Amino acid sequence: MEPQARTHRETHREGTSPSGVMALPPVARTVVAVVLGAVAVFVAVHLTAVFLHVAPSNTVSRQYGEAVEEYVYPEFEQNWKLFAPNPLQQNIAVHARAEVLRPDGTTERTGWVDLSAMDAEGIRGNPFPSHTEQNELRRAWDFFTGSHDAENRPNGLRGELSEEYLRRIVMLRFGPELNGGEVRRVQVRSATTPVAPPPWSGESIDTETTYRTLPWWAVDRSDVPEGK
Repeated sequence: MEPQARTHRETHREGTSPSGVMALPPVARTVVAVVLGAVAVFVAVHLTAVFLHVAPSNTVSRQYGEAVEEYVYPEFEQNWKLFAPNPLQQNIAVHARAEVLRPDGTTERTGWVDLSAMDAEGIRGNPFPSHTEQNELRRAWDFFTGSHDAENRPNGLRGELSEEYLRRIVMLRFGPELNGGEVRRVQVRSATTPVAPPPWSGESIDTETTYRTLPWWAVDRSDVPEGK
């Protein structure tokens, strides 16, 4: 008797060729494996760093806290104020003005300059805005308010450091010379405006802007970051 004809399934199995990654040449398969391994390592490191950042203080986070913060800030900062139960309900802008010494010995005070609006203008319409424009001024003001009391008095060394940081940012924006004279003093204030509730909420709040004005700070050319 003649052997029975092989089934269609068996014929198809014998004719099946490798597909997907296995169909690639050996060198290409090696490259794909290396890339996938690198991605897996990056994801593992990223998740570990973010976990240590948001987790309660522990032995590992205390030992590697500085490295974790350098990785997380500012791109992966976890700001829970964006979520319930206490979302941000205020717009806070930082303003600054300067006292200028003219060559003839007279002094002039400039008007208030909205530094936050300058940053917003650089961000608006830009698909890849600078992290400096997004975070530098905002974080500096948060740093200042978090290390000072309601009377603008510093709480220890961090308070003094926050003043220096904010002062240098203002001088970076103004420069050592302004309006034909040398900048001798600067003053900073915040303008806080509550966000109006939506019409359907039925809520009624005061949306008047309030200001927190800091003392005048003496400055000179050493307060301008090097190379600026």
